[in-house]
Amino acid sequence: MTATAQRVRKGRKFDQVLEGARSVFMADGFEGASVDEIARVAAVSKATLYSYFPDKRLLFMEVANAECARQSQEALDSIDMAAPPREVLSQAGHHFLRFITSTFGLQIFRICVAESDRFPEIGQRFYNSGPAVMREEMALYFKEAEERGELRVDDYVLAADQFGELCKADIWPRLIFGVSKSVSDAEIARVVEGAVEMFMARYGKE
Repeated sequence: MTATAQRVRKGRKFDQVLEGARSVFMADGFEGASVDEIARVAAVSKATLYSYFPDKRLLFMEVANAECARQSQEALDSIDMAAPPREVLSQAGHHFLRFITSTFGLQIFRICVAESDRFPEIGQRFYNSGPAVMREEMALYFKEAEERGELRVDDYVLAADQFGELCKADIWPRLIFGVSKSVSDAEIARVVEGAVEMFMARYGKE
């Protein structure tokens, strides 16, 4: 039975198990994380852990999906989607870049890539839980902004993808390849500001 075919059973200690697993996966990676250590950190018995997650892979996917979904919802709750494009783009860009350049975001990305050959569903579920949600929301915003006469966009989804890629310029490759270990708020602001300017030069009606 594959991880996607199994069901996650919710219960009183479900969140406790997830938080313990999150700490261990982030410290040791998927391969290095042991069920014994996860149970110890979560302060539950192995029997309790297995009653919720019979497969470590399923537990890892749940941790990654929960965090990505939380980040996406936090972004949607904090961004005023009725504001002008420059404001929305700046808010979305800062939130997106802060997450993908965070220690947690980088580790989740690396683990997904490392496990993608053996467990291709991990990447798909992670993408669906967060990036795909923001992609759809931004595409919808671009459509509404165009209808208000604020943008001129012929492919809303492509425009959403392009903005996301613009926000990765310079910073993301350096982090992924280990050239830089961290980024500052000033660096994030510089890249997001440039992304907004490039996007508006292409799609703005100012």
